Order: sequence, then structure tokens, then C-alpha cells
Amino acid sequence: MTIDLRSDTVTKPTQGMLDAMMQAKVGDDVFREDPTINALEAKIAHMFGKEQALFFPSGTMANQTAIKLHTNPGDQVICDKYAHIYNYESGGASFNSGVSCKLIDGQRGMFNAGQVLEAINPEAYYYSKTSLVEIENTTNKGGGACWDFNEILKIKKICHDNSLGFHMDGARLWHALATKNETSKQYGDVFDTISVCLSKGLGCPVGSLLVGNADIMQDALRFRKIFGGNMRQAGFLAAAGLYALDNHLDRLKYDHVKAKDIAAILSKLSIIKTVEPVETNIVIFELNDDVDDIKFTKQLTAKNIHIISMGGGKLRMVTHLDYTDAMHDKLLQVLSKF
Repeated sequence: MTIDLRSDTVTKPTQGMLDAMMQAKVGDDVFREDPTINALEAKIAHMFGKEQALFFPSGTMANQTAIKLHTNPGDQVICDKYAHIYNYESGGASFNSGVSCKLIDGQRGMFNAGQVLEAINPEAYYYSKTSLVEIENTTNKGGGACWDFNEILKIKKICHDNSLGFHMDGARLWHALATKNETSKQYGDVFDTISVCLSKGLGCPVGSLLVGNADIMQDALRFRKIFGGNMRQAGFLAAAGLYALDNHLDRLKYDHVKAKDIAAILSKLSIIKTVEPVETNIVIFELNDDVDDIKFTKQLTAKNIHIISMGGGKLRMVTHLDYTDAMHDKLLQVLSKF
């Protein structure tokens, strides 16, 4: 039994998902003639109360397109120091859009409206023009933390008052919705653009979407083409997304319960320095200074348990669709013996 907790992207399609993919009606999406792609985009747009949605092969490309839509070269984007667009997208904000990031020192990847206000550059011509505020929900590097929606509303007002775009990297938004009993429409009402991922949490092999109203999305298709993201009979992938939205959203809460079980066991171990609070499906913990993290992970690997290092001495486990009850029992048993 191999237990892979490196990420929720390691899942394989379920049999039901594979069947849906094989039965998909497809066409050439470059001509916008793939009926399954069109159906998925319409469904996601409706879920968020937006006029348009566009399918992308990756969340990074969706985020990069959003930055491009909101900014001009030389502009500045406000985001958290933990933000995925800053840490894990290969410098794409500067490479693709020619923008810089004003980093906020938040808590677990989240900040408040006052910090946003302070981060906005003065209007003098020798400053970069602040044009976009970006948040990530749930926060990856922050351990799957969920934003306070009331704080989001306060930030939205600042964006409105200062003519700033507001984008959300919602790669794991599905998890936030499941744990906080919020709706996609609530978020669609607040943000100008939102990216959502189908291959994190929902078990799809590929795919993310960017949603927004027609005015901001006007050049999204062109930018996707520039970034090399246009595909042909992509409906096979879209069918997986449609299946996941119908069948895999309600089960996310089970991933959260398992993650909390893991955190509870880790918190009792003498070799563990800290375990960050767990709200969703990500567990981030830190070993004591006298414990070799490489040796620790090798001990787990020897038992066919795979986790990942976040850097800075932090380790991560992510629960997901393919992490079964039997795997969970074995992991807890192994951890309890450290």
C-alpha cells in the first residue's frame, strides 16, 4: 500500500469519471466548437454569477492570464508573501506581464484591509502604479487556511474606492466553500476574476477555469493563445470537470476530517515543534531543531508514505480523494510510533 500525501494533485480519475470522459461529445475548441468545454464553462460561470468562464490547462496559466487582464507593464500587484502567484509560478508575473509584487506580511497567507490600504502606492509618477489586489483561498503555504469573508468585503471596498482590480486564486476554493458553508455566488459577487482548479481536491486529471464578466474577460482567449493554452478536442478533460462538480464536491469534508486526525496525532509527538491549525485538507508541521527532517521523511518513505517539504524546515501532508480509510488508519498507526 503506497500512501501519497505530497499533494491533492496526485489523484487518478475514478471509474465514473473515466466513463464520463470516454462518452464526451467533443469538437475543436480553438473554433469554440467543443460542446463539453462550452457546457463546463457555462456551468462554472453560472455557479459564480459571472458572464464568462474560460477553460485552462493549468491554474498557473489561469492566474497569469488574470494578471495580464488587470495590469499593464510596470504596474504593481498587491499580494501576500505566501502567494502562489509570487512563490510558485516561476516569476511569471514579471515575465509575462512585466509587473512587480508588493508583498504583504500577513498571517498564514492572509492579510487585512488596513494592510492593503497601506500597500497602495502614491499616485506620483515615479512610483509603480498599483492596479490589482490578489488573494488566495484557501492558502496553500498557509496550511489550507480560509479567509474571513467579512475581511474580503472590506478589501473589496478599498479596491472599489481606489479603482483596483480584485482577483482570487481559488485553486482550493472548493475546500473553503465546504468548510465555511459559503457559496460560489458570494465570491462571484465580490471578485472581478476568480481562478478555480479541477485537479486539486476534485480529482480531475487536468484543468482550471477563469471566471469574470465580459468586460474584463475580453482578451482572455487571446492571452490564453499567447501563453500556448489553446487546445482542440479538450472536451474529454471538461467531461471530467463536469463529473467532479456533480459528484466530488460533497465529499471534501471527509478530507478535512482526516487532515484534522493527522494534526491531532502529530501534536502529541515529542519530535514535533509545531503543527499549524488545520481547517481544510492541508497539514503543515515543523520538527524539533534536533530532528533531521530528511531522515524523518526517509523513514516514512521506507514505509511507502510520501510527504513533501515546504522549505524552511516545514513539512506538508495533503489529504485527497485517493487517500482511503485504510491508508488513513495505517498512517496514524505509523505516526503514533515516532
